[in-house]
Amino acid sequence: MHELEARLLADGLLRRAESGLRSTRRWQAAMARAALRLLGAGQDGDDLRVPIASALIEIYGDDLDDEAVADAIAVMFPIELSELSRGA
Repeated sequence: MHELEARLLADGLLRRAESGLRSTRRWQAAMARAALRLLGAGQDGDDLRVPIASALIEIYGDDLDDEAVADAIAVMFPIELSELSRGA
């Protein structure tokens, strides 16, 4: 996962903070667009992995294969949960 974390950092989706990895405004904007797309399509939003996958596909398109998308979801999921709990 270290290589993937490095890529997400280099691509401006994550940043290092004293508390650990945090999402960037670029990532947060992609997540907001993904949530809007999913709501418009009638998705209920119970599974945080769905908008994460949508945001990753928006950003990377065909540059990530299915396995890489799944790995990226595994990296982003706990970070997003942490970000959401900070905002609550």
